[in-house]
Amino acid sequence: MSANVRTPTSITFSVWNAIFLREALDRLFDMRFAWLWILLEPVLWIAFHSFGYRALHVNTVGGMDLTVWINAGFLPFILWRRTSTQVLHAVDSNIAFFVYRQVKPFDAAFMRAVLEAFLIAPIALIILSMAAAAGYGNTPGITAIDYLPRDPLRAIFGTIGTWLFALGYGLVTSVTMVLVREMEHIYKIMYLPLYVLSGVIVPVEAVPPPWRELFLLNPLVHGIEIVRQGFLPVYHTASGISMTYLYGCALGSVFLGLALYRRFSRELVTR
Repeated sequence: MSANVRTPTSITFSVWNAIFLREALDRLFDMRFAWLWILLEPVLWIAFHSFGYRALHVNTVGGMDLTVWINAGFLPFILWRRTSTQVLHAVDSNIAFFVYRQVKPFDAAFMRAVLEAFLIAPIALIILSMAAAAGYGNTPGITAIDYLPRDPLRAIFGTIGTWLFALGYGLVTSVTMVLVREMEHIYKIMYLPLYVLSGVIVPVEAVPPPWRELFLLNPLVHGIEIVRQGFLPVYHTASGISMTYLYGCALGSVFLGLALYRRFSRELVTR
């Protein structure tokens, strides 16, 4: 009888499948109604900011209905934040599985990022469907269909670029956190300024020119604004928003993260 020899590719996919299932069960059922809180968080954030802007009698931003503007900004930001946070703690959460030589730190990090992409997809569909069904835009001429992307490909590419940047950011920060444990506190503090400087709640076009260039250095700003352009191609955003810049920073951070994972592979599994 001939032995069934498994190829490295089949082993890798088996490891990814096992990690994905484990992470999905842990993410969705680690506590009571965990799956519900995953959905409620973005819904509550979007509702809170929509109410705040409506209370200030702001109905449009850059020619886009306020609700559409907030949805198109918060969804990619939540994808970035959740993905980068999950990748950041992927090594710590799966340290016990690295005793198996088939399981590498990158496998855990990558599968956590993939899981977040799978989770945000139905969440985005539910939120956009709720907004479209409610149709509570106060702008004349706005219909339910306006809550959906007019240019789906641009919105999708903007989302993918944002996800790749989250993966790269998470890879880099996870290695530096292993080397210097105190960096974890710095990364937690950084989420708040990144939230403000990402253009989620402040229109980039409204930022004065001396400071606008600092906003545009953040690849996350480009990802969010590109997604908004996907919802409304005539959306008025700041000049300088670039798909090339977004993917350049995203792929650069991923390659840097991969290089760090390879360079410090022993430190990641033996600390």
